[in-house]
This record gives sequence, C-alpha cells and structure tokens, in this order.
Amino acid sequence: MASRRNVQYSPLSVDDDDYYADGNKRHDPRFDYTPRSFDKIPWKSIALALFLLFLGLLLLFLSFFIYTGHMGGDHSQALGLLFLGFLTFLPGFYETRIAYYSWRGANGYRFASIPSY
Repeated sequence: MASRRNVQYSPLSVDDDDYYADGNKRHDPRFDYTPRSFDKIPWKSIALALFLLFLGLLLLFLSFFIYTGHMGGDHSQALGLLFLGFLTFLPGFYETRIAYYSWRGANGYRFASIPSY
C-alpha cells in the first residue's frame, strides 16, 4: 500500500460563531442529551449478577473444604470446583460492583453500563 508522505496539512479555520467575544466557547443545548435509559435500573441483570456472585462463592467454599479434607472428595474435584467458582464469581462480582457504585452515584458509573436482559 502506497503511503502519502509528502501531503501538506493545514489547520482548519476557527469558526467565529462558536465563540463569544471574550473567547469562551458557546454552549449549544442541542447536544445536552440524557436518554432515559441511563435512569432505568436493569433488575434482571442485577439479579443474575447476584446469583452468579453467590454461586461462585459457594463453589469456591466447596472447593476449599474438599481441598483441605473437611469434605470427602479428590483434589481433582476441588480443582474443578475452583475453576467453576472463579468462572462464575468474576462476572458476578464485576456486574454487582458496577450496580453498587451506580446506586451510590459514583462518578463514571451508570446503570446503562450493565447490559439488560
């Protein structure tokens, strides 16, 4: 693919209509868009996230008890439960954390970040 190394770029002209006389940029209310989906709470997604979180915790505890010998089972069963526990715990924790920070009103967290089902 040929490259254009000898292209001369020039800066775009500044439109005087975008600025006030004192140099401050004008505010255009047409771009103040806040959709209602930001305010809607995805209850099904939060319930699924809590279910995955608690299922992951349960599987992690079971793998710990099997591995330490407090429950019957092989170490391979403990490793399988450990893998499944991490596989369910991580997405549940991630989505629950987003929901919690959105509920608290932390900057950068909104309920719109959680996919709704």
